[in-house]
Amino acid sequence: MARGDERSWLYGIATNLIGQHRRREIALYRALSRTGADPVVEPFTDDVERRVAAGAARQRLAKALAGLSRAHRDTLLLVMWAELTYEEAAAALGIPVGTVRSRMNRARFALRRALRGLDPAAEDEGAGW
Repeated sequence: MARGDERSWLYGIATNLIGQHRRREIALYRALSRTGADPVVEPFTDDVERRVAAGAARQRLAKALAGLSRAHRDTLLLVMWAELTYEEAAAALGIPVGTVRSRMNRARFALRRALRGLDPAAEDEGAGW
C-alpha cells in the first residue's frame, strides 16, 4: 500500500469510529430526555437494589398466581398477559362474559391481598392494577 492509501484507510476508520460514537451519544441523550435517568451517572448500587426488589416481587407474584384456582388464573392470564378483551376471554374459555368479570374481580382481589406491601409504582412491571 502506498503512504497515501494507508492514510486514507486510517482516516476512514477514524471517521467510522467517530460516527459510531456520535450515534451512541445521541441515543443516550434521547434516552435521558425520555426517562430522566442517566445510566452513566446512576450509581450501580441503585440498579442492584432495584433488581433484587423486582426479583422478590416476581417470587411473590408467582406464589400468588399459583395460589389462584385454575379457572381464575386462566382468566387473569388471558386478559392481562394475552391482552384479550373480556369478550374474547369468554369465547376462549367457553363461559359467559359476566363470569369473566367475576373471575377477574376475584383474582385481582386475591393478588392484591397476596402482594400487600409492594409498591407497584416502584416496580417496572405490574402497574395498572
